[in-house]
Amino acid sequence: MAPDVFNNGVAEFIDGLKAIRIPWRQATQERFALAVAASLGAIHEIHAPLIVMPHGAGFGKLVRGRRGVRAVGGSVAYGLDAQRLVYDGEVVPAAIALSHDHDLGRLGRACPEAVPAAAVVGDPSYDRLVASLAHRAAYRRALEVGADQTLVVVTSTWGPRSLFGRAAADLLPRLLDELPRRHFRVVMLLHPNIWFAHGVWQVRTWLADCLRRGLGLVPPEADWRAVLAAADLIIGDHGSATLYGTVTGAPVVLASYSEGEVDPASPQSVLAAVAPRLSPDVSLREQVAMLRSERPGDRYSGVAERITSAPGRFDRNMRGLMYRLLRLRQPAAITATPPAAAPFLLDRWAAHQAPHRWARTPDGFPY
Repeated sequence: MAPDVFNNGVAEFIDGLKAIRIPWRQATQERFALAVAASLGAIHEIHAPLIVMPHGAGFGKLVRGRRGVRAVGGSVAYGLDAQRLVYDGEVVPAAIALSHDHDLGRLGRACPEAVPAAAVVGDPSYDRLVASLAHRAAYRRALEVGADQTLVVVTSTWGPRSLFGRAAADLLPRLLDELPRRHFRVVMLLHPNIWFAHGVWQVRTWLADCLRRGLGLVPPEADWRAVLAAADLIIGDHGSATLYGTVTGAPVVLASYSEGEVDPASPQSVLAAVAPRLSPDVSLREQVAMLRSERPGDRYSGVAERITSAPGRFDRNMRGLMYRLLRLRQPAAITATPPAAAPFLLDRWAAHQAPHRWARTPDGFPY
């Protein structure tokens, strides 16, 4: 667990896996046969053949280049940038796992010296989500969705320009007011950084009134892919979960979108070009009815195709890459991608423990 501002909760997660944890200082002093990282902080300190991979859908988030470090147009997609992939003039990872062939060109423009390390392996969450669609009915039962109810999933990435930062304080009460509980179930899916930057208690406090009124809140330990597979409608922003929603066949609508944070060459940008926007001036029930009457397949097919160019092959490709770096013969058996585990909701008692209060910073992000 490398030092990071969002480390709150990581140790507990590792302990929940019954895995052994060693101090970061010890980890940087030993040699290992293989390392895998989905975040690029301090990776140059690891002594092992290293695979780096996206921790979301592709590489969508723009970051500013530091002084003295090459960046295209002053900014570049996180995960493809030389300032993190190169240290002391050397490419740090032994392999850079990419989801799509298109990412090879993006990497070549941002950090050409890293291209020889690139391998297009596919997208694990895409494959897991596709495998989960057949279990939709079980997921809906786990989320307490009635047979005659429409499941509206609201998903947010993190940061002041996210749906949670910009729109949730107004959107969630409106959804609960305008969508009768007899016919609708509203469930919120938050990026883990929201939970672990602010703490579970604070998130519960902000949403206490909405929880009392029937909002379902998915904790960070639950599998978010199962929630998307169960959805009838997905309301989101520029985060990865919204993009993955295009795989499910459910309509996807944007309630917030921050163009300044998204790489124009990313699949998130492709989604923004075709997805409808939620209007604050029209009844939410009318908008939901209109969105559900459409056939979203054609609208989002091009978006879903940009997530991965190796659909269904991540497990096989990634295992092959790992065994190659380990210099071992890989097992002959091929395992199928399993579906996501059944989701679960935050316990209801928390909604009665904290007062309803949305405190805001000047930019609108709850703090």
